[in-house]
Amino acid sequence: MAETRADLTWRKSTFSGQGENCVEVAALDGGGIAVRDSKQPGGGVLCLPRIGWQAFITGVKSRTIS
Repeated sequence: MAETRADLTWRKSTFSGQGENCVEVAALDGGGIAVRDSKQPGGGVLCLPRIGWQAFITGVKSRTIS
């Protein structure tokens, strides 16, 4: 796997709108997901296996924003 993740196709959530504060995701071989900050595309990348991504999404959906 490439260290810079320049080989990946990144996308923002449609829920992000036109704002600057977004995360971007990209599919990894084997079903995992890479996540990065859209403001710093050359910065760090969090790579999660499929089960880790599913747990993350479940956790986010269960949170309420006050």
